Amino acid sequence: MYDVIAIGELLIDFATQSADAEGYPTMKANPGGAPGNFLAALSRYGARTAFLGKVGDDAFGKLLLETMQKAGIETRGIVVDDSVFTTLAFVTFSPEGDRTFSFARKPGADTRLSFEEIDCSMLDEASVVHFGTLSLTDDPARTATKKCVEYAKKQGKLITFDPNLRPPLWKTPGEAKQQILWGLSMADVVKISDEEAEFLWGTADEKHAAEVLLSEYGVRLAMITMGPRGAYLANRNAGAYAVCPAVTPVDTTGAGDIFGGSAVSRLLKIGKKPEELDENELFSIGRFACTAASLSTMRQGGIPSIPKEQEVLEQM
Repeated sequence: MYDVIAIGELLIDFATQSADAEGYPTMKANPGGAPGNFLAALSRYGARTAFLGKVGDDAFGKLLLETMQKAGIETRGIVVDDSVFTTLAFVTFSPEGDRTFSFARKPGADTRLSFEEIDCSMLDEASVVHFGTLSLTDDPARTATKKCVEYAKKQGKLITFDPNLRPPLWKTPGEAKQQILWGLSMADVVKISDEEAEFLWGTADEKHAAEVLLSEYGVRLAMITMGPRGAYLANRNAGAYAVCPAVTPVDTTGAGDIFGGSAVSRLLKIGKKPEELDENELFSIGRFACTAASLSTMRQGGIPSIPKEQEVLEQM
């Protein structure tokens, strides 16, 4: 049995380490992909996790499998395909540590996952099913993801969703919005950034975003992240703000995913339905997740940067 299973992309993040006089970067390869980062945080904090996805039968695909296994994530749902290459992302940074992405994904292995390759018995064994929108950009992965989410919802699984908007991967902004809104309509728990809320609804106001998610989409727990300002968590009964500790970020890659995984790990530990959480419990979830995500930005990469639980608690 699994606490959480995720479907989506696994890829390599090439993160800039330095640049020469002409501006050409020297880059370090790190394991990446939002669902993988999300599950790795959950595993770090005691959850049983599994992954559904596809990598290429190449050096990077093999490294990603090893990384997932070392992180405690079940990998029997990851398909290895020798006909397509593992997806690559190239990450450059501003002086503040903010990222710009360029992708080698035309196609990447993650987009080639078909529903017929998925073992639905793994979904049966999970309590929570998680997905994002990078697996909704292209078929056959789009159809596979939608069928898995629909199947899991019919089985009564808790559905968690993170839009994880990456504009360069979409043909048009309208297509991105359409697929994100479909994801929101299926989700019980949503982690969304203030920037994504502005993309969807024209305002970054966190309370407005929470109200739209709760009232129009039937979301049971809304978590709106606001970068270094923290996060706002709300259900139909209560809302709470959580702030981030002061840190000096060097790499924000994966911070939102680590927030999401950390928050869901606390939700599982509390053991209540999302709509039943009170203000103190919402604050506790948000504070732990904000702290974990903030500490992760002080290190390079996504999965390698996830702090241990004791480190998070000591910082809190």
